[in-house]
Amino acid sequence: QVHVVESGGGLVQPGGSLRLSCAASGRTFSRRAMGWFRQAPGKEREFVAAISWSGSSTDYADSVKGRFTISRDNAKNTVFLQMDSLKSEDTAVYYCAARPGVHTSSSNRPAGYDYWGQGTQVTVSS
Repeated sequence: QVHVVESGGGLVQPGGSLRLSCAASGRTFSRRAMGWFRQAPGKEREFVAAISWSGSSTDYADSVKGRFTISRDNAKNTVFLQMDSLKSEDTAVYYCAARPGVHTSSSNRPAGYDYWGQGTQVTVSS
């Protein structure tokens, strides 16, 4: 069992930056791929970024590529999402998720993740 808790959301102006954190419990965190997803009002949950269990491989949605960076600190059981050059269309609730197995590849599908946090709101507005 893995529990994840997101933090770091808030209100930011267009062009600004935010850093989201995802703190995870469980001794298997360092062996699980992790992902970030987001959901805007009236829209389906969509993939943002994912990182392999070792941190050596990352994947991004085209809409955030070049602006967002996913990273992890396995010693602190934490995954980060650095968001730069934010746009109004980035406004959403951001969710962190953990893959169900260990030493598996990451996934860009919500169905590929079993453990989800409660989400953190990111609002980009002037």
